[in-house]
Amino acid sequence: MKIIAMLFFLTAGICQGQTYDSDFCETTMRIDYFHIGTKGREQITIDKIYREDQWPGSKVNMLDTLDLGDSYVNVSDLQTGRLMYSRGYSTLFAEWQTTDEAINGILKTCHETIRLPFPKRKVVVDFFRRDRFVAPNKKMGFSRIFSAVINPNDPTVVNTEKKYKAFTVRDVMLNGSPNRKVDILILGDGYAKDDMEKFRKDIKHFTEILFSFEPFKTHKKEFNVRAIEVISVESGIDMPDLNIWKNTALGTMYNTFGSARYILTEDNRTLRDIAGTAPYDFITILINDNRYGGGGIFNLFTTSFTKTAKPCYEWEMDYVYVHEFGHCFAGLGDEYYNSQISYIDFYPKGIEPWEPNVTRTNTKETLKWRDLVTDKIQIPTPWNKAEYDSIEALRGNLDRLAEDYYEKRESLMKKSKDILNNSSLAGKVGAFEGAGYTSNGMYRPAVNCIMFSLSLAGFDPVCAAAIEKMIAMYAN
Repeated sequence: MKIIAMLFFLTAGICQGQTYDSDFCETTMRIDYFHIGTKGREQITIDKIYREDQWPGSKVNMLDTLDLGDSYVNVSDLQTGRLMYSRGYSTLFAEWQTTDEAINGILKTCHETIRLPFPKRKVVVDFFRRDRFVAPNKKMGFSRIFSAVINPNDPTVVNTEKKYKAFTVRDVMLNGSPNRKVDILILGDGYAKDDMEKFRKDIKHFTEILFSFEPFKTHKKEFNVRAIEVISVESGIDMPDLNIWKNTALGTMYNTFGSARYILTEDNRTLRDIAGTAPYDFITILINDNRYGGGGIFNLFTTSFTKTAKPCYEWEMDYVYVHEFGHCFAGLGDEYYNSQISYIDFYPKGIEPWEPNVTRTNTKETLKWRDLVTDKIQIPTPWNKAEYDSIEALRGNLDRLAEDYYEKRESLMKKSKDILNNSSLAGKVGAFEGAGYTSNGMYRPAVNCIMFSLSLAGFDPVCAAAIEKMIAMYAN
């Protein structure tokens, strides 16, 4: 395990000695594969390999040194073994492995995709997963789970069919070449033909919202934003718990992993076929429905609802959009711990999480964000946790789908927000107990953050730093 971890970094200097043009073409290689298994075992089989249009990623930062994600892909030259490209990412399959279904031994198949600049010669593609069986308080390393040799010049291996642009691609905000900017692609699901004007307004609104938050606001010029006007047959998306089923283009649905508010799609091939008609690094999916919900997986995609059933609560849509983008873009972990989730043992006891904003360590010397800790602050950092927990327990017992839910929760949310907003520790960086779905023994950087509370609190300094590192990797 240590050898694998070292190889990621020891080969960085070797790769940087090469130029993009000597290794890659101007196009994109898309590798679709099946991820099959249950808890404790898994395998990967290649589905199809495609040649798509312009490579939108960086031509300079070819190796990912941020060490984020539950999965990792390495691309090496077959003849020399030189590492040419790497990226960290997370998968729906890995999340599913922490649910009751997987624990009970049920098998599942997920369709997944990795994208890389199209190589000029034969390469070895290695897939890695985080190894949860490591020593206590150690960060999970990577174990190789699959390897394949790919000949990019074999027409029986690579599908070069030109994708038909079935939907209109719209430029929302352009600041430069895709290779030198972060490229966000906005899709919609549950928008029928008559809903397209709403979709265009939603694009504008949520783009403005994202870039009103720091550090996105400061780095706005480092981003391009495009949208594809994806038309569904019906308005709205599936709500299985209410026996509501809609014919939509991307197949998004509520009730992912049994959570009423968790929205994802498992129709990866369709998603990638449509998205591949425009340059993108990150995908966001706007959901034309009014139940509170969304989702975000690192380097996969985000979803967010865009209508509200309750007047004056439109701000919740903005919160979900920005919060979920934090997951997808920078690999930020959930800092809250009082809400109901469908995961079991999402963060194995005693194992240090890979996410940059949650930790099990509680000494200043071992904190992953120790360089940002406020001077003279106590570690761990005391805060009004008992009082906050008592209020959140009452809110957690409310039925989110009940008609009077908002009325009952309003006074409770005000009390919780007062504790966070009026804290003498507001804006300071320490180690606050309660994070990552765990009340005790897990810590977050600040008393409040948009990754912690249902609010528009903004990103704390540690989350902001993680976002800036990702911007730097994609925008040269």
